[in-house]
Amino acid sequence: MPFDRTSLDALRRRLDAIDNDLIDELAAGRIDRRGFLRHGSLLGLSMPLLGGIAGAFGLAAEARPARAATPGGTIRVGVTVPAAAIDPVTIADNGGLEILIQTGEFLCVLQQDFTLRPVLAASWTHNADGSVWTFKLRPNVKFHSGGTMKADDVIASIDRLCDPKNSSNALSAFKGILSPGNTKKLDDLTIAFHLDAPYGAFPYVVSSDNYNCVILPASYHGDFEHNWDGTGPFKLEKYTPKVSASFVRNDDYWGAKALPDRTEFTFYTDMQPQILAMQGGDVDLLAQMTVAEGRALLHDPRFTIVRDRSSAHEQVHMRCDTGPFVDKRVRQALALSLNRSALVRGLFAGMAQVGNDSPFASVFPMTDPSVPQREQDLRKAKQLLEAAGYAKGFKVTLTTEDYIEIPDYAVLLQAFARKIGIDINLHIENQDAYYGKAVFGQSDWLDSTLGITDYGVRGVPNVFLRAPLLSTGTWNAAHFKNPTYDGLVSSYSKAADLGSQRHYAKGIQELLLDETPIIFSYFYDYLVPTKKGLTGLPPIANRLFLAGVSLS
Repeated sequence: MPFDRTSLDALRRRLDAIDNDLIDELAAGRIDRRGFLRHGSLLGLSMPLLGGIAGAFGLAAEARPARAATPGGTIRVGVTVPAAAIDPVTIADNGGLEILIQTGEFLCVLQQDFTLRPVLAASWTHNADGSVWTFKLRPNVKFHSGGTMKADDVIASIDRLCDPKNSSNALSAFKGILSPGNTKKLDDLTIAFHLDAPYGAFPYVVSSDNYNCVILPASYHGDFEHNWDGTGPFKLEKYTPKVSASFVRNDDYWGAKALPDRTEFTFYTDMQPQILAMQGGDVDLLAQMTVAEGRALLHDPRFTIVRDRSSAHEQVHMRCDTGPFVDKRVRQALALSLNRSALVRGLFAGMAQVGNDSPFASVFPMTDPSVPQREQDLRKAKQLLEAAGYAKGFKVTLTTEDYIEIPDYAVLLQAFARKIGIDINLHIENQDAYYGKAVFGQSDWLDSTLGITDYGVRGVPNVFLRAPLLSTGTWNAAHFKNPTYDGLVSSYSKAADLGSQRHYAKGIQELLLDETPIIFSYFYDYLVPTKKGLTGLPPIANRLFLAGVSLS
C-alpha cells in the first residue's frame, strides 16, 4: 500500500467532501476502483480527482477502447423487434429502447465502471441530506427540430415521466422519489429536483439507468414515431415498424460528430436469425447475444465478443397473495430445487455470476458477501412442501416471454421443480402479449401466478429493490407486501455512505432469503458480438452508443 498513516490522514483532511467511510473502504481494500468512482461521483466530485485518488491507492484504470479515427460508412445492427410503438414514455422492451437512444439523450449516462458521465447535464450537486439535487445543464444543445434545449424542456420531460396519468414505464424509478411538479427552474440552464424524501443515488434516476429518461422538447405531445425529435448524434432517416430503422449523422450535434454516415437496424423476432445474419455478413453487430444460441460465434475468428459483467438478470416471481405460493415455505422450496452453478454453466458457459435471491449482485459494492449463499437442497425442499401441505406436490403454470435465454431457463426450472413434485406447465408467449399494457389487470407479466421476466443492467440496485418488491411497486408481479422490507429499503435509499448501505443491504438480503418472493438465480454477463475490425463500441451493457464506431 503506497500510503502511510500520516499521508492518509492528510488526504482525509484535504478531501472532506468525501465521506471518510469511503476512504476507509478504499484503504482496507474492501472496495474496488469501480465502487470508489461511483460513490465519489454521486458526491459531485470530478472524475479526474477521483481517478487520481484511486491511482494513489494503486488501483489502475480499466482499459478503455480507443476512439476510432476512420469516419464514414454504414454500421448495420441486428436487434430484437420492438414489442410496441416507440414512445419514450411507455416503451419497456430492449429492442425499442436500443433504437430510442439513437436519437434521444440523457442528462447523464451509465459507464462500464458503473459511474455516471455527464451528457446533457454539465454537473450536479445536492444539499446536506440529499433531498434536493441541483443540475447545471449543458448550453447550446439543439433539438433535431431546431429549438435550443433549456430548463423548461427538461422539466416537462421529467414531469411527463413522473405523472401516473401517463402510464410511464419510468414510474418504476420515480415513484416515491420524485413527484410531478417538484422539478423547479432556477434559470434557463439550472434546475433543482425537490425529492419526496432524501435519496442518495438520485443521479441514476435521471440517467440512462432509467431507460425512458431521454430529454424531449417541452412541446412533445406523444408523436415520437412521426419525428423522433431528440438531441442525439443521429437523426432518423426511415422507420418501418416491425421491420427496420435507419439513422444518419446529425451534423448540428453539440458534441463530437458521429463517425458513421448512417446506421441501419434490422429487426428479428428471435435470436437464431440474428446469429445467421452475423454469420452471413448481413449485419456488423448484434445488440445482444445469448450463449445458448450464439456458441458458434464465440470461437469464430471472424467475430469479436464484447463482454461486460453486469447486474442484468431474469426474475422468477411467485405470487404471494394467491395460490400455493402464499406460503413462503413453498416459495423457498422452489428456490432450493435449483442448481445455480449448473444454470450458470449450462445457460451461460460460465459467463454469469450466481445469484442469492436478492437484487444485490456481486458487482455492487454495497452487497454484503457475508450472507450465506443459497444452494440446491432437494431434501429440505421436499420437507418444506410437506410442512406446507403439499407432500404430493402441485401443478402450476409458468407464464413468460420468448426472449433471449428465458425459454431455456423455463425448461430447466421445470426440470428442477419436477424433482420435488412441482409440475410446471410452460406458457411462453411473445413480448407484446407477455407485457400487455404493463399495468395490473392488463398484463400477463404482472398478473401471472409464476413468471420469468428479464431485467436489464442498472448501475445501482435501487430500481430492482423498489419497483418489483415494494408493497406499492409498479412492477410488483409477486404481489409481495412486507412493511419491514419497505422500511429497510427506505432506510437504504437515504443512506449516502457505503458502510450504511451495506448495513441495510444485509438486512434486505436476509429478509428476502427468508420470504423468497422472487428467485434471483444469476446475473449474466452482457455479450455483444461484432464483426472483426469494428472498433469504438463502448462496452456498456444494454446500451448501443454507436457515434464512435467505425469498421475497417
